[in-house]
Parts: sequence; structure tokens; C-alpha cells
Amino acid sequence: MNSPDDIPWLIQGGMGIAVSGWPLARVVAKSGQLGVVSGTAIDAVFARRLQDDGVDDNLRAVLDRFPVQSIVDEVLRRYATTRREPSSPYKPVPMLTHRNVQRSVDLVVLAAFVEVALAKEGHDGRVGINLLTKVQLPTVPTLFGAMLADVDYVLMGAGVPTHIPGILQQLALLEGVETTLELVGDAEPTSTPTLIFDPSRYTSVPLSRPKFIGIVSSHVLATALAKRSNGPIDGFVVERPSAGGHNAPPRGKLTLDEDQNPVYGDRDRVDYAVLRELGIPFWIGGGISSSEKVREALGEGASGVQVGTLFAYCRESGLDPMLRARVLDEIRDGSVTVATSVRASTTGYPFKVASVAGTLSEPVEVALRERNCDLGYLRDAFAREDGTIGYRCPGEPVDAYLAKGGTLEETVGRLCLCNGLMAACGLGQVRSDGVKELPVVTSGDCVNEIRQLLGESEDYGANDVISFLDPSV
Repeated sequence: MNSPDDIPWLIQGGMGIAVSGWPLARVVAKSGQLGVVSGTAIDAVFARRLQDDGVDDNLRAVLDRFPVQSIVDEVLRRYATTRREPSSPYKPVPMLTHRNVQRSVDLVVLAAFVEVALAKEGHDGRVGINLLTKVQLPTVPTLFGAMLADVDYVLMGAGVPTHIPGILQQLALLEGVETTLELVGDAEPTSTPTLIFDPSRYTSVPLSRPKFIGIVSSHVLATALAKRSNGPIDGFVVERPSAGGHNAPPRGKLTLDEDQNPVYGDRDRVDYAVLRELGIPFWIGGGISSSEKVREALGEGASGVQVGTLFAYCRESGLDPMLRARVLDEIRDGSVTVATSVRASTTGYPFKVASVAGTLSEPVEVALRERNCDLGYLRDAFAREDGTIGYRCPGEPVDAYLAKGGTLEETVGRLCLCNGLMAACGLGQVRSDGVKELPVVTSGDCVNEIRQLLGESEDYGANDVISFLDPSV
């Protein structure tokens, strides 16, 4: 087992939305490895949990440690005064914009604080938080909330987060942070929109800077991140195309196979010699499903591996328990297939969709779903013709998207990952007509290899995954 000062050989993947929640991260961290919570949509996750479960003694103890109790009181007043009936809709969290009202920012900070603080309870192990670079609006408040809870690591991918190491230093020193909101489209804004965050609202005590790990798809991106970042890079996770969730697109011209999956070639192969020469620790992710594959990664000079899929279906996972059991049943039959869809995600990145009955992997279910964009984490900001800023998503109602200057082609085949992933963790919205949002399940290509871990058991735990992968065994 690693001591807290050692580099862990295992990073538990930060799977969103809420699949990598605090119960999973806590167990992994307690074992001596790096437990990771997902920061994606953390404000909506926290608000919906409050509506379902209220405040128990453990949560109350954590909330009592938050440095601004008036924020706690306001959030509880809005979301925890009454319990939601299972057939009733969740009270919504306002979608974030560059004009965020203070209470929306406060909710993000408190939610991230709570998630990390719960994950760190009862042990001295290490806990990280995972964010998507693509999701710009809540990034800085989420980072700061996690830092208030003394998060040990920050992991970010889905982009090249060269600006984050410097922001972590600014937040640790309680300096105000101002970032530019990236826009899509060709229109010019009247003024450049900025996101401003003031840490002094929450504390006057400087914080510890967490270590930063960039999630990249190649040695090329790792080199670029190391050279261009505005602060120190403490490590890389190199995710191969077999990993679940979002994948980097193939380099060069996009080619699809007969099943419409992107074809990865020689240009996408990772040169581990280049990574070793950078002199920065790295972990290999994607397709790690046995101790032998861990040893192979160590043989390439890696400090260890990142594993998501095996943890996604363990008891401590945040997946809805009934959905998790259903997927495990299908895994026993070896019947789960995983498609790397170039259309499912509105981000434009390829996205892994597992074939599971009764989910958005079925075209008929996608066709029946009424388009709705009420969470909005994957929306793009754009400049209207008059120079003002708007937000749009190819997964929203088609007419609304076209009215905002989007193209019909961009809407074809798109899923609402925000609502689908929220449903996968048991927090799916109930619509006014009583219809509940269906889940979307994402997994790595190795999902059926979980059978080797399961054996004759009905299920398994996070510690079983760690023992199963232990390279010393």
C-alpha cells in the first residue's frame, strides 16, 4: 500500500455525472490509492440529493465546517425544506451563464466542498476531483470549493487546460480570478465576456494548492501542456481510445468503420519514450482490466494506471443500483457492446455509448424523447448578430437551435448527455407529463471483461477491483 506521500499506482477514474461520487472515492483513497470524485454538474447533483435525502448527521457535520454558514442556510432553504415525491419533478438549478448571480456560484462552491469533504472523511488518503475543460462556466467555483475541503489532486481533460495550473495557485493565495469565456461561431461580441471569481467571499485563510494532472490522449498533447501551461504540471493521464466517456478524435482526416465508429491509426499511437523524457509522472488509462495490463503499463515507464469501467459497476459506484444490476446481468452474458459514437455528444468529441436495454443506446428511445435542454452544462456560448452573448446546444429543441444560428446538420443524432447521465446516477428529471428521463450508459471497450472480476458473485466492491488489479500479485 502507498503512503500518502507516495505516488499511487492506481487512479480511480473521475466518471460523471456522479458515478464517481464520494462513497467510491472514499473507499479507494482509504486503500492508499487516488480516489476521485466527479465535479461535472456538481451543483445539480447536490441540489437533487438534498431534495431526495435531506440532511443526515454526516452531511450536517460537513456543512457545519463550511466557512460561510449563511450560504449553507440559503441552499438548504431552497432545496432541503421538503422531500421530493418520486413521481414529482426536481426543483431546477438555474443554468449558469457569464452573468451568474452570486447564489448560483455559491451553490457550486458549497456542492464541491461537500463532495470532497465527504470523500476525505475517516482516513488520511488522497482525494482528487475531475473536471472537463469543455465545461467552462462552473470550473473556477468548483475548483475553489474542492480546495476549501483540502482536495489533493485536480484532474482535467476534454481540452488542453493550460490555464488551470496558474488558476490553482491564484485560488490558493485567495487572489481574484478572471477568465475569458470561449465563444463558437464567427460573429464578434460587443465586448469579450469574462468570468470573474472572488475567493475572499468565502475565507481569509490561504489554502493549499492541489497537484494538477492533465488528461491527454497523446504524447503530443502532453508535450504541449507541459510547455505551454502557466504553472507546474504534476502528472498526466494518457487516455487511450478504448476508455469510456469522451474520447479524443483521431488525428488527421476522420474515417469511420462499417459500424460508424472512428478509426484510430498510427498517428494516434502513444510514444511512451517521449512521455518518459518529459520527466513528469504519467498514468495510462483505457482498457486496463487485469493485473497483467497494469504491469505492462509500469513496463512502459508509467507510474501506474487510471481505471474507470471496473469501478463504474462496483457497489460503491454512483450508478443507479437497478441499472447497475441490469448491466452486470448483461455482462455475464457477454452481450454488452460499446459504440464510439461521433454524433452522441454535443461537444463534438467521440463518446462511448454502451448497449443497454431501456436506455438511450436504443434509437427508438432517442426518437421518442422530447428534446429538452434544462441543465445546459454542455452549451456553447456564441455572439449574436447584435454582439450580445447567447447560449446554444445541438441537443436542444431543433427549432430553438436553428433560431440561434445553429445548423440542422449539427442536431442530427445528438443525445442530451446532461439529462441522460443524470438519470444514470438515479437523479433523472421527471417531466410534467410524468415521463422520467432515460439514462445513457458509457463504458470502456473492456466492459465485458468484468466477468473475470465477477466470477460467480452477484456483485463486487471497490476493494475487489484494487485487489484484482494489484500488479504485485
